[in-house]
Amino acid sequence: MSSIADASLVGGLTLSNPLCLAPLAGVTSAPMREFFSRLGAALTHTEMVSCAGLVRANRKTSNMLEVLAGEGPVVLQLFGGDADAMARGAEVALEHNRRRGDPAFAGLGINMACPMPKVTRRGAGAALMQNASEAFEMTRRLKRLGLPVWVKIRRASEGGEEDTILFVEGLIEAGADNVCIHGRTAAQRYEGRADREIVAKAARCFPGKIAASGDVRTPEDVREYLDAGCVVVMLARGALANPWLFPESLRALGFAVSEELLDPSPELRGAELCRLGERARELCGARQAVVLLKRLMGGILKGMNGAAELRRRAGCATDLEELLEVFRLGMASES
Repeated sequence: MSSIADASLVGGLTLSNPLCLAPLAGVTSAPMREFFSRLGAALTHTEMVSCAGLVRANRKTSNMLEVLAGEGPVVLQLFGGDADAMARGAEVALEHNRRRGDPAFAGLGINMACPMPKVTRRGAGAALMQNASEAFEMTRRLKRLGLPVWVKIRRASEGGEEDTILFVEGLIEAGADNVCIHGRTAAQRYEGRADREIVAKAARCFPGKIAASGDVRTPEDVREYLDAGCVVVMLARGALANPWLFPESLRALGFAVSEELLDPSPELRGAELCRLGERARELCGARQAVVLLKRLMGGILKGMNGAAELRRRAGCATDLEELLEVFRLGMASES
């Protein structure tokens, strides 16, 4: 049986296991990264950070750069529409954290996967898959900054498998240390099913370089991607729906995992939720703490008596104490 202490070099980084928390807009702030790291994530990402905002010294954008003491490896996920802005934004971010004395980022990420119009109309996110020369130049420019470069893309809309493989090849030749492929096209957004075969084909073509994303909801999904040759699996919406997917998957892969995380008691769920809520209030403010906890409440409450009614009440809660009281009601129903 493997141990959590076993480490391997993946994408230029030493990781304790192959499960990572994907970048999620509005979700993967510092308290949420801490939460999933405790559950077993070997690497986490910041939210998508705007390079244009960094260059303009936008305070809200700069606040997204915080890395906490004791965090595991954190990749800074950047988005932008041109290589110059991408490079300047990355430089600003690295200097910002140096001045603050924050822990250094483990790597630099480029988002070429976001399908939302507010991102793509700027030539960023998934729009870069239609602008290969700029995408490759971005990768080269970030690579010069001396950190591993992780790129997140989607299945190509035009040309299907062949164009996707050619795009990945160009990114790797430009210096990408890891390419994460989400098996949906930009047009699909998050509908339909992710194409796992294109991810598997890329893993065969570029051994040791491919991470997988898309429809990861069970330990079996994780195993399928790893068996196909992927070196990392990114957990995203599946982990929000079931936060315990990390320890469940690690145990299925043969890693040593605390028994209490495999069948979490209401008391443990409550303790983790309260810990996250207090940490989020401390770091992000009370309003954002409520937003973050609501993203997890469905998964935390799943299986409890009266879960549907509890989820309804949680959705109507407007402050942190009210939200935590909903969970206390759920705990009481289990006793």
